[in-house]
Amino acid sequence: MPELFVVRHAQASFGAANYDVLSELGHEQSFALGKALAAQGVRPDAFFIGAQRRHRETYEGIARGMGLEAAPATIHAGLNEFDFKALLDAHYRHTPPPEHMHTERKSHFRTLRDTVLAWQRGDVIDPPETWQAFTARVEAARKTLVAAQGQTVLAVSSGGAIGQMLAACVEAPSAQQIKFQLQMKNCAVNRFVFSERNFYLHGYNETPHIDASNADTMLTYS
Repeated sequence: MPELFVVRHAQASFGAANYDVLSELGHEQSFALGKALAAQGVRPDAFFIGAQRRHRETYEGIARGMGLEAAPATIHAGLNEFDFKALLDAHYRHTPPPEHMHTERKSHFRTLRDTVLAWQRGDVIDPPETWQAFTARVEAARKTLVAAQGQTVLAVSSGGAIGQMLAACVEAPSAQQIKFQLQMKNCAVNRFVFSERNFYLHGYNETPHIDASNADTMLTYS
């Protein structure tokens, strides 16, 4: 059966003025992942990325690691992350926000979890994107990926979009999406196998480029 690899972007720049830029470590992670996938014999014949800079930079590192520097990738905005900063701001538009929710990791991810659950329930007034619109565009992206002409498809996306794709695949409740998202490692690989009628989860949150010798530096979540 054809196989789809959906990769979360490498480490971005949490707390910086522009999150949407890979850190120095992020560039190392993406290159190392590309080398590891090539060593596994992965040879994609179709590539997709979201429209965000961290997706493109991660893809470029993976391609270099695989020795495919000139390989083109198709952009699909359905693979983009939801605007988590704007969503948090919308949720706390009329109430005092938790301290350091945009700058301190523990506070940010705890608050993000609660905010996403409220978003799913429809309790965030005037969000930057409705939950229904988000899930619809992720599903549209998935359909595009599996319709690509190729036996092996590789896509680079973000934790929220991948979490939703995973939750939909296993027919889990909406609340499972944020659980998948918050567990997602940088440069983690999620594998699916598919046919015209079926779409199955085949591997979750894999990091073939990380082992005991480099985990202390290479394993990150944000």
